Amino acid sequence: MRVLFLTRYGERAASSRQRCYQFLPLLAEAAIQAEVSPLLSDDYVVSLNAGRSPRLTRIATAYLRRLGVLLRIRGRYDLVWIEKEALPWLPAWPELALFKLAGVPVVLDYDDAVFHAYDQHRNPLVRLMLGRKIAKLMAAARRVISGNPYIGEWARKHGARDVVELPTVVDVDRYHGTPRQHDGRPFTIGWIGSSLTSAYLEPLRPMLAELAQRLPLRILLSGANPQALDGLPVDRRAWSLEREAEDLALCDVGIMPLPDEPWERGKCGYKLIQYMASALPVIASPVGVNRNIVLPGVTGFLAEEPAAWSAALERLAHDPELRDRMGLAGRHRAEQHYSLAVAAERLCEFLSNASYPPPGSINGPSEVRSSR
Repeated sequence: MRVLFLTRYGERAASSRQRCYQFLPLLAEAAIQAEVSPLLSDDYVVSLNAGRSPRLTRIATAYLRRLGVLLRIRGRYDLVWIEKEALPWLPAWPELALFKLAGVPVVLDYDDAVFHAYDQHRNPLVRLMLGRKIAKLMAAARRVISGNPYIGEWARKHGARDVVELPTVVDVDRYHGTPRQHDGRPFTIGWIGSSLTSAYLEPLRPMLAELAQRLPLRILLSGANPQALDGLPVDRRAWSLEREAEDLALCDVGIMPLPDEPWERGKCGYKLIQYMASALPVIASPVGVNRNIVLPGVTGFLAEEPAAWSAALERLAHDPELRDRMGLAGRHRAEQHYSLAVAAERLCEFLSNASYPPPGSINGPSEVRSSR
């Protein structure tokens, strides 16, 4: 079975890596021949993370290259998998026309509530032109793969005919799966993310400042904005794919604060899964899929108000045995429900049986037969 994967970015971008690239070796073992074509390169991602605005000529070239790929699908592939949308910030009709021209089933994958980037945009023209774009794509696709229940429910509500759920997962073998040694070092609160998402830490600043007056603690931030939580005892580190597991191994607890807003409800809780794979207890806001991932009192705590955050952190700081117990429970949960090996089997199944489109879909009848 030949599958074309149209990712938004190269492997350095978290979403493309988590939803596509990490699966490729396991797909090959299942006799699925995968070819990946990113819209935007790793260089683009590096420039973006460095705060440099990409040149419009580079973006235009990327779109022209993607258009050429879409025009060459027919006869080359049995299935097309698309990360979110093929042509971001353009109307739905060019994609719908190109998918019909391709003549093969289309599977759309979502690990973010990208539809809210359009339907809740502050510019009314964007809402008018693109507000229903993702709904139209979902309704026309052979299958929608959602990273969490919020996205899946939205897809069904807006006409998707076949929705399956595949959480964002980790290769648990990359992470240290044993609890920390209690060697008298400061209690370390870990957070991993990006310059953009580090804004979610700011509401915790007063609570953390007060806690730091009572406890010997440090806050390890991987990938955060240089100014995030400045003035607090922060160990600031640039994110690195090669070093992220080592950084998490230095922590005693992993945190994921989020506001209860539409975009955040569509997040897939990836950092929580990383923490659990690292045998860390977790504390998270009770927002979206966080409620599904965290087992309160077993793998960690859900905390809404600053007082609840403070109480959970202080309890873990004073009880290393509780940290160990919750960390091991989280590691087991990651192995059973959020591991790459388990998810790869499901993805192979989702792709293989998606090669039989129902009559009337935009892809038309398919002559492809699955290799599985």
